Amino acid sequence: MGEKILVKAPAKINLSLDVLHKRDDGYHEVRMIMTTIDLADRIELEGLEEDTIKIVSENRFVPEDDRNLAYQAASLLKKRYGVDRGVAISITKVIPVAAGLAGGSSDAAATLRGLNKLWGLGLSLDKLAELGAEIGSDVSFCVYGGTAIATGRGEKIIHIDSPPPCYVILAKPTMGVSTADIYRNLKLDHIVHPDIDAMVTAIKNQDFKGICQNVGNVLESVTLELYPEVRQIRQQMERFGADAVLMSGSGPTVYGLVQYQSRLQRIYNGLRGFCDQVYAVRLLGGRNESDNSYS
Repeated sequence: MGEKILVKAPAKINLSLDVLHKRDDGYHEVRMIMTTIDLADRIELEGLEEDTIKIVSENRFVPEDDRNLAYQAASLLKKRYGVDRGVAISITKVIPVAAGLAGGSSDAAATLRGLNKLWGLGLSLDKLAELGAEIGSDVSFCVYGGTAIATGRGEKIIHIDSPPPCYVILAKPTMGVSTADIYRNLKLDHIVHPDIDAMVTAIKNQDFKGICQNVGNVLESVTLELYPEVRQIRQQMERFGADAVLMSGSGPTVYGLVQYQSRLQRIYNGLRGFCDQVYAVRLLGGRNESDNSYS
């Protein structure tokens, strides 16, 4: 049995998501504010003598080959730093798959952080985030955690203050959403841009009401039109009294910010009637240390 390391891989939500234009490389130029929440996958890394990468998961939606972002993270570190040992990566999923919550990206980021320690590579978080950008747009943010403005295709990170503490209620409809489809249907000349600067100011001032007034996601209208179930969940969450409601990423997960715990349970119970996957968690907000493992 090799050495084992456990790492938490928290989900993210978008407080703001803006798309500025289509880039020459085919990606879209984005500007968004992301923050981590206390809904996390659990990654266990076990060193292997044989030079192989194994993915172990009981979730049938988690690929166990090089389509898996955690596999790609291990493979990238091995190739870049000449590591001739292997690893078994056990992924216990809590974050729903294909939900707009960066579950796969967070698993990859946790794998980078954990293997940095397991293999004694001594890499900084900044270097790990740079490597993460080669795997996927959200991986860099997930390496750091906390709250940040992300630009480029999401890989350029500027850290900002954490929002004031509050609860987050999430509801994910049964279907998945293709991010590529959502972007393909986005009409750039018709979008209403969220006021990201106002959101940054509200966060800096710890102004919960200001944060609620400035949530915005330009992808939301596209997903709501293509998937009526998402619209229905969004309407119910508003009706049950969440302080702010928004879709995260390209969807289909809708989240609500809730300031008071007394209201949280009512919203949770109400949504359970419309949706199987409902979660009530807290905002995390804080950044990762140089290794975010726990034993």
